[in-house]
Amino acid sequence: MVKISEFQVKDIVNIADGKKLGNLSDLDINIATGAIEAIIVSGGGKLMGFFGREEDIIIPWRKIRKIGADVILVDHNI
Repeated sequence: MVKISEFQVKDIVNIADGKKLGNLSDLDINIATGAIEAIIVSGGGKLMGFFGREEDIIIPWRKIRKIGADVILVDHNI
């Protein structure tokens, strides 16, 4: 079993371009089935929060390719 807090410290990296997308901020859970539908990566602040906030990145669970000790690899085509 894995705790959500263990996921939150892992970097989320896009395998398409090697770019770090951020860290897990939330989960989208199907209440009827209890299955995780997607992970949500919080959009960081632009220039220390002065110019608003970027959009959250929603990555469907089926797009997760590998969960390692320090990183979550995803296939996120922008």
